[in-house]
Amino acid sequence: MSSEQGNGIFDIKHHGAVNGVTGSCHELVIRQDDGPLGVLIDCGLFQGAEISGDRDELDQLKIDFPIGHIQALVVTHVHIDHVGRIPYLLAAGFSGPIICSQASAILLPLVLEDALKIGFTRNERLIESFLSKIKEQIIALDFNSWHCIIPAKKGTTKTVSNQSAEEVSLKVKLKEAGHILGSAYVEFSVTKGRNNQRVVFSGDLGPPYTPLLSSPKSPYRADCLVIESTYGNKVHEDRRTRLKRLEAIIISALQDNGVILIPAFSIGRTQELLYEIESLIHKLSGQKLTRQLNWQDLEVIVDSPLAAQFNTAYRSLKPFWDAEARAKVKAKRHPLSFEQLLTINDHATHLQTVDYLAKTARPAIVIAASGMCTGGRVVNYLKALLPDKRNDVLFVGYQARGTAGRDIQKYGPQNGYVELDGKRYEINAAVHTLGGYSAHADQFDLLKFIQRIRHKPKEIRIVHGDDDAKLALKTAIEKSFNIRVTIPRA
Repeated sequence: MSSEQGNGIFDIKHHGAVNGVTGSCHELVIRQDDGPLGVLIDCGLFQGAEISGDRDELDQLKIDFPIGHIQALVVTHVHIDHVGRIPYLLAAGFSGPIICSQASAILLPLVLEDALKIGFTRNERLIESFLSKIKEQIIALDFNSWHCIIPAKKGTTKTVSNQSAEEVSLKVKLKEAGHILGSAYVEFSVTKGRNNQRVVFSGDLGPPYTPLLSSPKSPYRADCLVIESTYGNKVHEDRRTRLKRLEAIIISALQDNGVILIPAFSIGRTQELLYEIESLIHKLSGQKLTRQLNWQDLEVIVDSPLAAQFNTAYRSLKPFWDAEARAKVKAKRHPLSFEQLLTINDHATHLQTVDYLAKTARPAIVIAASGMCTGGRVVNYLKALLPDKRNDVLFVGYQARGTAGRDIQKYGPQNGYVELDGKRYEINAAVHTLGGYSAHADQFDLLKFIQRIRHKPKEIRIVHGDDDAKLALKTAIEKSFNIRVTIPRA
């Protein structure tokens, strides 16, 4: 845990995402003479090398900080590294409101149901009871509207001459972050007497022009900004360039009658990829992809029950799509349910598909979770497909230190190996990375986000990044703005 001092009104504590990119959990603490009041921003799982070796995995899921003073949990978005510890937070006694966007309110129970089945229990009655409790605690907010968490309350502040009473209050506003559907950055208005401070937590910011999503717009004011730095040391390709690269990789890879395996998060990245693949098929319909295959005959396989659920949920949330996506629907296009799309739900069909693709020369694109190859059905595909040079692995998202995805990304170009379930597998398949498909803003986008804040922060705190990314972003911010920048440490 890391703690930083505020300006007399608030403190900020960091319970995760300070030594890397996972386990996001931050706390805004409002100072009062009769005891602090706090709000949590996210409560996520640690993954990869960020799971400490000196504590067992179960121990690290526990909530190891006081929560008696916590008034609310604010969820920026529903990725597991931001919400995965919520069951443990409730088990520790938290019963307050869970504040999130309208879309996240629909998606969050789906994510937590899956998390419970994997790491908690398979007892359907217990799961139903838990999800019912979660739904009761959720407060769904519209974007750009203030919600009061702590109403004006009498606190006491000692001065040199006397003791005066001052009102203490806290309001929250969610604004679109452009990371996944429903994702938000969080703006707090902290008031004590006549002193008002704006504290902004970026959550995960997306790049501009992400399919289905509106681009993030900076707040008017931020006195203190807590900002992510996943790609604080990189600049992505623009959308047009990455779409051309995706097309070129698909054409080149499938000429060998191989499989393109894309490890992807079930929510967000999978839907973005389907949207882009549908665009390519629509544009190139009638043209030859290979000697045996036209674009409109290309089989696209989503092998993930969770991704299938999210595809359905995304389709039900069309009112939250951006204007471009809604225009496609109006033109009778189906970006997330096109004809060539095959969804695999049951495990038996999954195993049959893995075996079929490994033994035949049938070109196909397979999208499977988990996105960092830490588990899930993608592992079976990797075991079967990595040794065959006809196949390709395409990474479209961040691979954390200590994950199989990072190892494949690193050692694949050297024809090295990766350990999966305790066994070594040679990497003969070609390995590609399309950085432009990251759902995270790059250094340029992050600097633009800061630049467009009309009333600039006096302090910026950099979290959610590897050390080199955080340092690079710190240097870039200090070069561009006259702002104090700190990097909290656990």
